[in-house]
Amino acid sequence: MAEKKPAEKKGRPTPKRKEAEQQRVVNRLAPAATKEAKKLQKAQARVLRAQQRDAYMRGDENALPPRDKGPVRKFIRNYVDSRRSIGEFFLPIIVLVLFMTLIPVVYVQFAAIALMYSALLFSVIDGLFLTRRIKREVAQRFPDAPLKGLGMYGWLRSTQIRRLRAPLPQVKRGEKI
Repeated sequence: MAEKKPAEKKGRPTPKRKEAEQQRVVNRLAPAATKEAKKLQKAQARVLRAQQRDAYMRGDENALPPRDKGPVRKFIRNYVDSRRSIGEFFLPIIVLVLFMTLIPVVYVQFAAIALMYSALLFSVIDGLFLTRRIKREVAQRFPDAPLKGLGMYGWLRSTQIRRLRAPLPQVKRGEKI
């Protein structure tokens, strides 16, 4: 049997809670002393937030949240962005339905409700087929990648209006991936 080695010691005592809290306070940014310094800090923070948002919208891997990171998620975004889907027209259709229901003609209101439910049904059916295609493509291109949640990720992206998707689409419609 192999002998166990004693754990390496860190060479210093564990700090007391009060000392650790004081160290955290020291490490935080000090509040600005003057109005000009506060304005400067706010301006710097605003510029930093704008840079981070730009990097996120560009799809910079370091700026993405964990749910959007990785080559598999990038592939799914590009796959969804390269095609048209009924889901991206769902929100404009709902706005149209809203205006149609304000018209005091029963047939127009009935047509509006029928339009809404048919758009919803087609969106769900398109989402189910999209989910199957995404999982098949990911299994083919990334054999070791887990497939859980990828279909829903792609479907939810396909239901957003293309111009409002974040990160912004990196491919054109119809482009081969």
